[in-house]
Amino acid sequence: MFQKKEDIYRISGEALAQLGSVDLLINNASYLGATPLRLLADTDCEDFAQVLETNVLGPFRLTKAILPSMLLQKHGTVLNISSDAAINPYPKWGAYGTSKAALAHLTRIWSEELREHGVRFVALDPGDMNTPMHAAAIPDSDPTQLSDPHTAALRLLDLISKEGVS
Repeated sequence: MFQKKEDIYRISGEALAQLGSVDLLINNASYLGATPLRLLADTDCEDFAQVLETNVLGPFRLTKAILPSMLLQKHGTVLNISSDAAINPYPKWGAYGTSKAALAHLTRIWSEELREHGVRFVALDPGDMNTPMHAAAIPDSDPTQLSDPHTAALRLLDLISKEGVS
């Protein structure tokens, strides 16, 4: 989670200074909100705002900072990590699900707006992974039934490298 929105300038500046350009941006921001998860009606407005800030505005800001480089080189891919909670309404996942649905829709809009400029936008769900965030959300889940984050990352990279994924 970004401490301040101004961190985006440092992050994007360092990436561009070290790499010269960015061909692939992976927005992996994710914040559930207060745990244990609460019903949406019991979610504090400040917690809801923080989830939206992290899961939607953070990727939006970083993409806007990196996008000019991709537009100048006329290619690039922005991968936004989504969730099945963006589509399926799970009780107590309201803030998170809303934020990931907004991110998925933002991805589709950018895809339509910038397709002819050579920049591709993709939102993918890596599935349930064995992470501290998942354990906080579902403490009684069986970690052996969850994907390893490293394996999920390799699978996502393979998916986006294939022609026609959008």
